[in-house]
Amino acid sequence: MTVQELKSAFQSAYGKTAEAVYFSPGRVNLIGEHTDYNGGSVFPCALSFGTYLLLAKNDKKVINFKSLNQPEIISLGFDQLTTPLDKSWVNYPLGVIAQFVKRGVAITEGYDILIWGNVPNGAGLSSSAALEVVTAYAFNDQLETGFNRTVLAQIGQKSEHEFALVNCGIMDQFASANGAKDHAIHLNCDTLEFELVPVKLEGVKILISNTHSPHKLDSGAYNQRVAECKLAVEQLNKVRPLKYLAELTEAEFKSIESAITDPVAHKRARHVVGEVQRTSDAVKALKAGDLTLFGQLMNASHVSLRDDYEVTGPELDTMAAEAWKIDGVIGSRMTGGGFGGCTVSLVKDEAIDTFIKEVGAAYEAKIGIKPEFYIAEIGNGACKIG
Repeated sequence: MTVQELKSAFQSAYGKTAEAVYFSPGRVNLIGEHTDYNGGSVFPCALSFGTYLLLAKNDKKVINFKSLNQPEIISLGFDQLTTPLDKSWVNYPLGVIAQFVKRGVAITEGYDILIWGNVPNGAGLSSSAALEVVTAYAFNDQLETGFNRTVLAQIGQKSEHEFALVNCGIMDQFASANGAKDHAIHLNCDTLEFELVPVKLEGVKILISNTHSPHKLDSGAYNQRVAECKLAVEQLNKVRPLKYLAELTEAEFKSIESAITDPVAHKRARHVVGEVQRTSDAVKALKAGDLTLFGQLMNASHVSLRDDYEVTGPELDTMAAEAWKIDGVIGSRMTGGGFGGCTVSLVKDEAIDTFIKEVGAAYEAKIGIKPEFYIAEIGNGACKIG
């Protein structure tokens, strides 16, 4: 939908004109998966599609929420802004507003809110983070609280912990808040120090393949991985003090890995330590223009996520394996939390049509689901657009 169409939808829903329009993007992670909550580095970029939020003040001392994907308007009084609703999409923006209230920000005026997004739900491209960050950005602007983009990302992360009950890392919200056109973000998730790295892909495109097997972070499998990594840290602390798995180099890990007596926790730790190193190497390779090495590291990342972290599944594994068969594919891997969702591939321009045709046909034949493909454009982070 265009912004003008969204304004018309707002007029239809509320009988008034929207006073402001905000946008926040989804993201794709090029490499560095399941390292963010382990204190490691990640390498995401913001996408050109995301979530829009339109609002206008009202005099009713309520906040009205409407999504163009939902039939009803949900109205909440000021005394209901810090309590999650039962299994409602509103928990994502509501959780953000609750974080403002918990930080001592007074909500004194009501708002009518309309939300629409074009991030495919369940694709692992951070539709939830885009919704959280656009809400945080809008209320930061409306309430003149002056929080910087990093704080807005932290507000989004905290709301996901407390209202969606997903113990996510900071990557998704950070990329949505801090993205920059034609750049990826090399983010240290422990210190939140980051570098914007130009993504120069001459004759190569970033291709996202949607398995249409929705990932479900709230299924418990994600939180289980977080717990398994914490167990690995606890057992390693018997021989070496550390807070996060990402503090260990691969050599250091090999010297003390026997302290992890739980075999599952051991596999999870091995992935995290290796993935942190792969991410560092991949950023160096991109800066040096070595896309071949970058692609090899992407492939190795997927294998580790498949074998040691066990978050891929037949859909993602089939998509990656079929991509690896195509001449002109530099690298391909799952992206996002896993358990379904998307892969991300670096594909030479001349191979894109072949990729879409052959990978799509092979995936559909083996899985029975028709996939979807998007050529990614790297966009800016959250903003006010009207």
